[in-house]
Amino acid sequence: MDQQYSLNDIVSALGGHVVGDGSVLISRVSSIANAQTGSISFFNDSKYQKALAASNASAFIMKEAHASLTTQPKIIVDNPYAYFAKLSAFLNPLAVVPTGVHKTAVIHTSAHIPASCSIGPLVVIGENVTLGEHVVITSGCVIENDVKIAARTRLEPNVVIKHHCEIGENCHIFSGVIIGSDGFGYAEESGKWLKIPQVGRVVIHANVDIGANTTVDRGAIDDTIIEEGVKLDNLIQIGHNCVIGAHTVIAGCVGVAGSARIGKHCKIGGAAMILGHLEIADHVTVSPGSMITRSLLAADTYTALMPFQTHKAWLNTAAKIRHLDDFAAKIKQLENEITLLKAK
Repeated sequence: MDQQYSLNDIVSALGGHVVGDGSVLISRVSSIANAQTGSISFFNDSKYQKALAASNASAFIMKEAHASLTTQPKIIVDNPYAYFAKLSAFLNPLAVVPTGVHKTAVIHTSAHIPASCSIGPLVVIGENVTLGEHVVITSGCVIENDVKIAARTRLEPNVVIKHHCEIGENCHIFSGVIIGSDGFGYAEESGKWLKIPQVGRVVIHANVDIGANTTVDRGAIDDTIIEEGVKLDNLIQIGHNCVIGAHTVIAGCVGVAGSARIGKHCKIGGAAMILGHLEIADHVTVSPGSMITRSLLAADTYTALMPFQTHKAWLNTAAKIRHLDDFAAKIKQLENEITLLKAK
């Protein structure tokens, strides 16, 4: 049976205050639509009042301004969504893993592995690797030589950390992530491509989450840097020498080309593309699917999208776009003719 906590227990642990029966027991978090007895949901927008009224949740997380919208017990907080996230983590803690080294792990004798760490099956750890206290390396991970991983960081199965990279404390790196693979660097000579050795590192600061199958390339010369609190979704490509500023969030399938510098507290929507060597200011939001081709030096929301159409309509639009210069020249000519007529 799921662990149950009363609303009073929850606010004692996480803050907020209870309105209504604080002894109501909660065992899970749920959406408003699918909640059942024992569930708690969050309510953050008055346009969902009908869903709130129809919900079977035992309690809600909401703002003071919305407290009168239901007679059900509730926890009142300033930010219901953030509280919901904290409560979900409280009710669904990560499974406790046994400390020690699995018998199938292969660990170089020069590696420093504290006794508080957990090293899973078929893990490979190379020369001069240093792990902090309570690091968890789950099955199938490969940690190459001279890597440093700070305390309480967790690697899910089949993560690869390439040589000389550094990862800060309290990071969570999900399955299939590759940190420190070579960046895409080539020089052309006589019609052929010469590989440029990638001799930088990847340096990841504390409290960073990196989603499944995301790749972060090592620097060509300088390091690729992911600053504190960054959250990367699945299937993201971060090119060599990029800097991602603290507490920036990037959604799935984004591509960031080499040497781009993204500021702090930015929000990059899914499938956006950011070209290389650009500067993105702090607090910039990029809409999903946008192609960013120039630096964004002021905090704002930027969108570079063409509304979708039927294929036939798109071909017609594309044909007109190709003639924009002609249209502009014609308009200019007409403006000049109008000016001459007014002068007569």
